[in-house]
Amino acid sequence: MSFDEIGQTIRNARKSRKLTQRSLGAQLGMSRATISGIENGTVGEIGIRKMLTLCAALGIELVAQKKTRRPTLQQLMQEQSDA
Repeated sequence: MSFDEIGQTIRNARKSRKLTQRSLGAQLGMSRATISGIENGTVGEIGIRKMLTLCAALGIELVAQKKTRRPTLQQLMQEQSDA
Protein backbone atom coordinates (compact mmCIF):
# COMPACT_ATOMS: atom_id res chain seq x y z
CA MET A 1 0.00 0.00 0.00
CA SER A 2 1.37 3.40 -0.94
CA PHE A 3 1.38 6.55 1.20
CA ASP A 4 -1.31 7.97 -1.07
CA GLU A 5 -3.54 4.94 -0.47
CA ILE A 6 -2.97 5.12 3.28
CA GLY A 7 -3.83 8.81 3.22
CA GLN A 8 -7.01 8.16 1.24
CA THR A 9 -8.05 5.46 3.72
CA ILE A 10 -7.49 7.85 6.61
CA ARG A 11 -9.41 10.63 4.83
CA ASN A 12 -12.35 8.32 4.12
CA ALA A 13 -12.44 7.09 7.72
CA ARG A 14 -12.30 10.66 9.05
CA LYS A 15 -15.08 11.84 6.75
CA SER A 16 -17.27 8.83 7.57
CA ARG A 17 -17.05 9.93 11.22
CA LYS A 18 -17.94 13.49 10.15
CA LEU A 19 -14.73 14.91 11.61
CA THR A 20 -12.82 17.86 10.22
CA GLN A 21 -9.05 17.73 9.98
CA ARG A 22 -8.93 20.41 12.67
CA SER A 23 -11.22 18.57 15.11
CA LEU A 24 -9.39 15.26 14.63
CA GLY A 25 -6.05 16.98 15.07
CA ALA A 26 -7.22 18.69 18.26
CA GLN A 27 -8.50 15.38 19.63
CA LEU A 28 -5.10 13.76 19.01
CA GLY A 29 -2.78 16.68 19.75
CA MET A 30 -1.76 17.02 16.08
CA SER A 31 -2.02 20.05 13.85
CA ARG A 32 -4.53 20.30 11.03
CA ALA A 33 -1.55 20.62 8.67
CA THR A 34 -0.18 17.27 9.86
CA ILE A 35 -3.53 15.54 9.28
CA SER A 36 -3.73 17.16 5.86
CA GLY A 37 -0.19 16.11 4.99
CA ILE A 38 -0.89 12.51 5.98
CA GLU A 39 -4.10 12.43 3.95
CA ASN A 40 -2.39 13.96 0.91
CA GLY A 41 0.78 11.87 1.19
CA THR A 42 2.91 15.00 1.52
CA VAL A 43 3.94 14.77 5.17
CA GLY A 44 7.73 14.59 5.34
CA GLU A 45 7.93 12.12 8.18
CA ILE A 46 5.58 10.77 10.83
CA GLY A 47 6.32 8.49 13.73
CA ILE A 48 4.74 5.07 13.97
CA ARG A 49 3.13 5.91 17.33
CA LYS A 50 1.37 8.93 15.82
CA MET A 51 0.18 6.83 12.90
CA LEU A 52 -1.10 4.08 15.20
CA THR A 53 -2.86 6.65 17.39
CA LEU A 54 -4.47 8.21 14.33
CA CYS A 55 -5.64 4.84 13.03
CA ALA A 56 -7.00 3.80 16.42
CA ALA A 57 -8.99 7.03 16.71
CA LEU A 58 -10.57 6.33 13.31
CA GLY A 59 -11.26 2.65 13.91
CA ILE A 60 -8.81 1.42 11.29
CA GLU A 61 -5.62 -0.56 11.64
CA LEU A 62 -2.19 -0.32 10.12
CA VAL A 63 -1.00 -3.72 8.96
CA ALA A 64 2.48 -4.83 7.94
CA GLN A 65 2.70 -7.64 5.45
CA LYS A 66 5.28 -9.40 3.39
CA LYS A 67 6.16 -7.44 0.28
CA THR A 68 4.99 -9.10 -2.90
CA ARG A 69 6.79 -8.93 -6.15
CA ARG A 70 5.23 -6.59 -8.68
CA PRO A 71 3.77 -8.26 -11.74
CA THR A 72 5.72 -8.07 -14.98
CA LEU A 73 4.38 -6.33 -18.07
CA GLN A 74 3.77 -9.76 -19.59
CA GLN A 75 1.67 -10.83 -16.60
CA LEU A 76 -0.39 -7.64 -16.72
CA MET A 77 -0.96 -8.03 -20.46
CA GLN A 78 -1.99 -11.65 -19.95
CA GLU A 79 -4.44 -10.70 -17.20
CA GLN A 80 -5.99 -8.06 -19.45
CA SER A 81 -6.37 -10.46 -22.36
CA ASP A 82 -7.98 -13.05 -20.06
CA ALA A 83 -10.61 -10.54 -18.90
